Amino acid sequence: MAVPAAVFAALPRPAIVHQALVAGRAAKRQGTHKVKSRSEVAGSTRKLWRQKGTGRARVGDRRPPHRTGGGVAMGPAPRSYRQRLARQVKAKALRSALSAQAQAGDVVLIEPFALAETKTRFLQALLQAMEARGTVLMVLGKHDPELWRCGRNLPGLMMATAGELTTYQVVRARKLIIATDALPGLEARLS
Repeated sequence: MAVPAAVFAALPRPAIVHQALVAGRAAKRQGTHKVKSRSEVAGSTRKLWRQKGTGRARVGDRRPPHRTGGGVAMGPAPRSYRQRLARQVKAKALRSALSAQAQAGDVVLIEPFALAETKTRFLQALLQAMEARGTVLMVLGKHDPELWRCGRNLPGLMMATAGELTTYQVVRARKLIIATDALPGLEARLS
């Protein structure tokens, strides 16, 4: 089958792919880490002992970072790790990753199919017939709940539709299985 050049004939751009991978991984971070600063820890603000005459060093309250039970100096605070990537850069990264997989011979095109029964073993037999081992990415034209249910228990199998495919998924997969009804969606998204 003739594949669209807009999807599989791009020059590999490792720098852009790396940028998209870093942005994708960063967006998944929760960013909910938090420690208490000296203004947030419990404790009195009274001066621990008088300034002069004790022979000891001068001190303030019990909450500075160098004291036990004190606040943390410059600790982590909640924040978003999301990095903004231009739409064109995301598209170039995905196109480059798909093209690299195609050049390596790791892309298999299949006709849209329905399993005889919605059982995991039938999908596993199909993958074994295609010699798909390790991490496999199956790209479908539209969401198929029965197929997703069959594949969710197979280790190493990822599924995505043409509209939600990410560069990270493509780079992570050792083999791509793309349904032919997903090609128009990929071409519209990447051209």
